Amino acid sequence: MKVILLEDIKKLGKKGDVVDVAPGYARNYLLPRDLVLEATPANLRELEKRKKRQAGREAQEEAEAKKLAAQLEGKTILVRAKAGDGGRLFGSITSQDIARTMAADLGVELDRRKIELKEPLKTLGDHTISIRLYRDFTVEVAVKVEAKD
Repeated sequence: MKVILLEDIKKLGKKGDVVDVAPGYARNYLLPRDLVLEATPANLRELEKRKKRQAGREAQEEAEAKKLAAQLEGKTILVRAKAGDGGRLFGSITSQDIARTMAADLGVELDRRKIELKEPLKTLGDHTISIRLYRDFTVEVAVKVEAKD
């Protein structure tokens, strides 16, 4: 029996795949748990429409990510924090602090989870961070940490 997977299922396939399974397995396990749809011509047409919409959405997100990358390219984010002698900060600069500063200074609203820090910034000076804008698309941005007066 041919079915369309509505979720990723181990040993069967990924969401949206059309697979062939035993009729009993489909009837007794997969269909009652709403894990699959029967692969009728109408359901297959609907699946194709969904895939086209998803592809359009992904293309739009990728275009927005490239536009944002161009906006961030060559920018330096200036973060001020209290520091002691020797350039050590009281506390640290986190991805949330960087996101907040970007929103205030550059007008770029960015989710803090997209900012990839190996560890929080704990010293004054220049640092380079990665921002994952879209799947495998990252941009490097300079962060300058200065002492607050």
